[in-house]
Amino acid sequence: MNPARTVTSPSNPLLKEARRVLRQGGLTADGLLVVETFHLLDEALRSSGSVRTVVASTARRAEIDARRLPAAAALIWATPRALDAVSATVTAQGVLAFVEPPGWGWDDVMRAPALVVVLDGLRDPGNAGTILRAAEAFGATGAAFGEGSVSPYHAKVVRASAGSLFRLPCLAGIPPSEVRQRLEKSGCAPMVTVPSGGIAPADAALDRPVALVIGNEAQGVSASWDGCKRLSVPTAGVESLNAAVAASIVLYEASRQRARCS
Repeated sequence: MNPARTVTSPSNPLLKEARRVLRQGGLTADGLLVVETFHLLDEALRSSGSVRTVVASTARRAEIDARRLPAAAALIWATPRALDAVSATVTAQGVLAFVEPPGWGWDDVMRAPALVVVLDGLRDPGNAGTILRAAEAFGATGAAFGEGSVSPYHAKVVRASAGSLFRLPCLAGIPPSEVRQRLEKSGCAPMVTVPSGGIAPADAALDRPVALVIGNEAQGVSASWDGCKRLSVPTAGVESLNAAVAASIVLYEASRQRARCS
């Protein structure tokens, strides 16, 4: 590991860049993801992302010493005051990591038997991260964030995914028309989730290659998905479900059908 140095000012350029990314979303100017908490550091260390730099509070030396950081990673100590000024979480843990995101491609997302989650204009980062976590839990092969959706690298998406972002193949910023073309060319049937008027997930053939399209929280899916089969989760007493809840239910049903056929 490179020799550690210490920073004491919140105006340090590295800390300023971390603060910008954590508040605005996206990646650093060098294309790195910034994550907080020891849990996400551990997930990054166990997963396919490459940890480049760890910035830790001088009050957290014991926790850092207990972890095996990569030999090539830079370790930087920061005073608690300097690091607290950067944190985007309510309860700061005194650690940041700069991580190179995995370099996924369409072949990773579409590996057989494809079960792809498509976010079409979905803006809420908590919903997006929860959907990624459910997607990994129920065996999805990948996710595509359509143009106009929240960035998968938004700090709240990363936290809500609880580490799934490091393991689930994920593509971002793709025009919906291109996503649909890719899916259909690969024989992957797009199915759109809607609040009502669609068939129940249990009545859909989710054991074949499919893509579950989750639309904007208020406006639903875009016109790019006109003509696709529509899925609705049956409910009693409520008009509709949260996007992440509905996606999780459909993903579970897909997992159930695939386990039955294996």
